[in-house]
Amino acid sequence: MHILSQSAPSPLQDTVKTGISPRELYFSLLRDSGADSSRASGLAFLQQQLENCTEDASPIPADIEQLEDWIVQSSQDAGREYQKYLQSRKNGAPRRYFSSKAHALNFIKSVAPTKMVDGAWLYGLVKRWNDPGFSALLDIYLEELGDGHEEKNHVAIYRKLIHSYGCEQWKTLDDRYFTQGAIQLALAAHADQFLPEVIGFNLAYEQLPLHLLITAAELNELNIDPYYFTLHITIDNALSGHAIKAVNAVRDIIPQFNDRQDFIRRLCNGAKLSNSGLGSVEIIKSFDLEKEVLQIFREKATVGQFMHHHHCRIGGLSLQEWLSNGDQIPVLLQALQDHGWINRHRDPQSSRFWKLIDGHQGQMFGVFTPYEKQVLYDWTAGDILEQLPKRDRLGESWRVQKRRKDKYQNTEKTDPSSNIIQLVKSDNAPQTDEQRLFNQQLETITDKDVLMRLLGAWISPAMHHYPIGLVATRIFKAELLN
Repeated sequence: MHILSQSAPSPLQDTVKTGISPRELYFSLLRDSGADSSRASGLAFLQQQLENCTEDASPIPADIEQLEDWIVQSSQDAGREYQKYLQSRKNGAPRRYFSSKAHALNFIKSVAPTKMVDGAWLYGLVKRWNDPGFSALLDIYLEELGDGHEEKNHVAIYRKLIHSYGCEQWKTLDDRYFTQGAIQLALAAHADQFLPEVIGFNLAYEQLPLHLLITAAELNELNIDPYYFTLHITIDNALSGHAIKAVNAVRDIIPQFNDRQDFIRRLCNGAKLSNSGLGSVEIIKSFDLEKEVLQIFREKATVGQFMHHHHCRIGGLSLQEWLSNGDQIPVLLQALQDHGWINRHRDPQSSRFWKLIDGHQGQMFGVFTPYEKQVLYDWTAGDILEQLPKRDRLGESWRVQKRRKDKYQNTEKTDPSSNIIQLVKSDNAPQTDEQRLFNQQLETITDKDVLMRLLGAWISPAMHHYPIGLVATRIFKAELLN
């Protein structure tokens, strides 16, 4: 699936029109998409977003018969442009997107609000499990969920990615980063009312964009595991993947609508929604390393101002005085440089400040997350960053880390308690309250319709990537095939 659009952000009218910000709506729909207040806010938000993109060109052809040729042509065009990119790199061109590892990790964090609800727009169709017309769309949704296997579940994969690189602080990003995710959750909550829009959104979103190919290549170059992105390159292919399944879904469902032209109009409107919110390329281009450093220091100052002894002084002021006012942070950074604590455009290892935060012996060890440390490292190194040893500026190879993790996990598999199915089904294994509830619910159900409604509740965007949700996904798929 397409990572993010390249469009400009929608006007920030959402708070005014709906009474709730995109971020608030996002978490409200995740907590309880069935609550009246959440549904009402989601409906108003969705209507506003559709109004915002009324004049936009449709990213898909209006002629249904052209869809299959369109996705093949689009994929070929992206591939050709990617080959040009690769040739330019071979000829000595710099990376097109990411100036440094910190820049790439900022992107990982910034798109997290969308990635952490991957596939959510299709959740509202789960209740149509017994309608053959929706089988292609349900296949896509279940594959987004990894068919119940954590190592293939898209949200679980992204959750591990942001954890690996210390990018978990995405929940406090500005509202505009939540627009696309809020749209997807709102579509899930109102799938019955916006069915053509959901299908159109899915059709546009499951295409392979050029920026996904370049992103995966440059993440790998910067020693960041690109698996989440390469997975979407393969799974969205135009011949057998989500892209062609999305086309088949249109053909399967259109007979259910009496007004074909109205369906197509709404299909195109839904496709336009896939370009709402901040786009990947725009997020990448907006990164400012200096501003990110200032933001990190301001955030640390909220607590750090109370953690330093008054004898710690720089440039005539105590650290408590420096950190008590966020407006002073730029001056503090300059003072740290003027007094030799930070040596810009030199190896960060030569800076006293870096030694305080790096390594277990540093007096400030653990204060900064891996992401924040990367930002500080790249900023300190400045003009000489690319001249520093690769291991120093990019860290240990992600492949080495993965081999070590896989070896550990293979050892753990010898422990029967690591089997989620056993945890759910065994009376002897220790169980959480959720697992006991799930078991009790399963034991009392004899009607398949009731069973599928129960499983549907456990495979929601908020639940499917957790242990019970993964098990529920497997059972749901098995029941579909019966």
